[in-house]
Amino acid sequence: MTTAPHSALLQDRRVLVTGAARGLGFAFAQALGANGARVVLADLRADLLDASVSQLVAQGHEAHGVVVDAADPASVTACAKQAVERLGGLDGLVNNAAITDSGGKTADELDIATWDRVMDVNVRGTWLMTRACRPALRDSGRGAIVNLASDTALWGAPRLLAYVASKGAVIAMTRSLARELGPDAITVNAIAPGLVQVEATRYVPEARHRHYVEQRALSRDQLPDDVTGAVLYALSDLARFVTGQLLAVNGGFVMH
Repeated sequence: MTTAPHSALLQDRRVLVTGAARGLGFAFAQALGANGARVVLADLRADLLDASVSQLVAQGHEAHGVVVDAADPASVTACAKQAVERLGGLDGLVNNAAITDSGGKTADELDIATWDRVMDVNVRGTWLMTRACRPALRDSGRGAIVNLASDTALWGAPRLLAYVASKGAVIAMTRSLARELGPDAITVNAIAPGLVQVEATRYVPEARHRHYVEQRALSRDQLPDDVTGAVLYALSDLARFVTGQLLAVNGGFVMH
């Protein structure tokens, strides 16, 4: 993964990124730092989080780590509070924390405990973090939220029901939240990546990866850096009049 040179696009913006210890979340945090933002990385994995924060600091970025369980309301509230304290406020939130867990199981095979866990993290966690960060984002006067959805919710990926349903809910929540938070001058948008080459997708069968590549208008693997630009845009002043929108970033696998 490459790091872009420092830019003024998000200079001194204060941004919290969840699920940021690795994968897409870390790529977002790294790109934010490279574009002048001050970043808090939040994740459940304390061991990975420390290493990721250290890497960003070594690259010359301001980065802080906060351990959070996105499914736990008390943990989410504490995370938002720590982020605001460490950054002196909050201008942006990237709701990236999510789990898959249901991959490979049919709707008949999916168990209730797995369904509930996916919904708790992916859907309730997005709502809880948004609720916890809203006051600081409102006080900023230029607050921006980016919710990570998935193009699986646009084409209906099979054997992934809980995850697909959760990401469909995130898309719907984005539109509702955009209307609710609009009076606070907070924008809320969703990004729907395709199948990205990160640690979290290593379980996906090679045949599924090939299918994605073959069916994309841009016929190649999707990398984390392919998604970061959309997130930077949505958090920047370039998108101050863009809200309630869904941007599919998948090389043309789904054209939305």
